[in-house]
Amino acid sequence: MNIIRDIVFQIRSRRDALSVTERKVADAILDDIIWSASATVDQLAAKAGVSIATISRFARTVGCDDTRDLKMKLAQASTVGSRFLDPSAPAEESTFYARIYADIESTLRAHLPTFTEQLFEAAASIVDGARMIYVFGMGGASAVLAQEVQSRLVRLGYPIAVYSDAVLLRMVAATLDERDAVLVLSASGLTPEIVGAARIVKQYNARLVAITDASSELAGLADVVLPIRTHETDFIYKPSASRYAMMLAIDLLSTELAMLNQEENRERLRRIKLALDEHRGGPNRLPLGD
Repeated sequence: MNIIRDIVFQIRSRRDALSVTERKVADAILDDIIWSASATVDQLAAKAGVSIATISRFARTVGCDDTRDLKMKLAQASTVGSRFLDPSAPAEESTFYARIYADIESTLRAHLPTFTEQLFEAAASIVDGARMIYVFGMGGASAVLAQEVQSRLVRLGYPIAVYSDAVLLRMVAATLDERDAVLVLSASGLTPEIVGAARIVKQYNARLVAITDASSELAGLADVVLPIRTHETDFIYKPSASRYAMMLAIDLLSTELAMLNQEENRERLRRIKLALDEHRGGPNRLPLGD
């Protein structure tokens, strides 16, 4: 797989070592990377106040083959969007506490209408009837929340294992059959390793539940989709609120499963409470290992 060369980093890291004229080119590009990606060499030279020959020398200095290669790398860099490139974009320092809370609240409210009882009953039916439950999650919140699923379901007596390694995902998927269930966590539903593992899961007829974007490639492979949506704001410094939607889906699914066998699960939870109280003590209302 080709690694994209980060031209923005190259320019920033080399700026102070450049010649005076080449530094003018660097400053002109860094002033507006998106504009520079679309500008002609003549326009860039005019903005920097240098000759076209200087633009050519600059391109080679920062590791490009020529000005065409420089333009291509700038175009690649500009695809991340202005919110990651523009240092003048508002950071909202004075209001970010309220902004984070508001994003969490709006995310949860937006997902409640799509989290229907029918969907979670269908997902619970697949998980509850499985010989073994496997949870796949890679990167960021998905890998961490895959562990959360294990914590929720193991206390209900379910046999469950979690995998986040790309090679292990494929290995495990190849061992499954129709008696097994896989719960896949992916906010985007686009991660190649996750989608590839899901394809193997389906090849061997294991059942697949996905907590993911309903329009994604992963969703198209799933037997049941618990839909989540990502909607990122221009305030790039805060964590994504989409993980709260994923956490809500996990809580709803685990509670649905707990309610399927209430008497047996009450006894399991009583034993856990007894074991924890003996170990740590504390008030009666402490959570069960959370």
